[in-house]
Amino acid sequence: MTAWVDTGRFVREFVRDPLHTASVTPSSQALAAAMVRPVPAVGEPVVVELGPGTGAFTRAIQERTGGRARHVAVELNERWAQLLTDRHPGVDVVRADARELPRLLAERGIGSVDAVVSGLPWVAYTPGSDGRGLHAVITEVLAPTGVFTQFGYTWTRWAPPARRQLTDLRAHFAEVTTSRTIWRNVPPAVVHEARRPVRPI
Repeated sequence: MTAWVDTGRFVREFVRDPLHTASVTPSSQALAAAMVRPVPAVGEPVVVELGPGTGAFTRAIQERTGGRARHVAVELNERWAQLLTDRHPGVDVVRADARELPRLLAERGIGSVDAVVSGLPWVAYTPGSDGRGLHAVITEVLAPTGVFTQFGYTWTRWAPPARRQLTDLRAHFAEVTTSRTIWRNVPPAVVHEARRPVRPI
């Protein structure tokens, strides 16, 4: 029942704001598992989640880390931020723009993070008024040994916007790999896994 209710929520939010809602349906368990597979499963990692929506990746991160992670979820949508707070009281849910990530982490005394898991649409990575794109923000806070994951849909990955953002991703990380198609998702998707952040000298 929860899955159907969340699908309805996604449809409503997509209609309200299609540019800032990554999909019309929640991500599947198969996609969530692929997105969080690189997240450290031992110790107490610091994990940042961007655009968690209704929490498909949030739940997977909690399961992957056994609830031991310091988990900060940054969600701009007020309704989804409240839903996440209610569903996952152990997660630090912050209603804010992902571009504010360095400040948000500094306020929490967090110097760097072990993993960033993003459910944001590619449009969110477009440079802002300061000329900086979101990939630059992510590399600023990610530990040298950290990992960043972002999904994309197979039917749009060759479109110019997706190609531009993938090129930008490769400019900010020395190592980028792309998974095989995850067919058990609607629509089918791939996961981009990025390591070794490249920072300006």
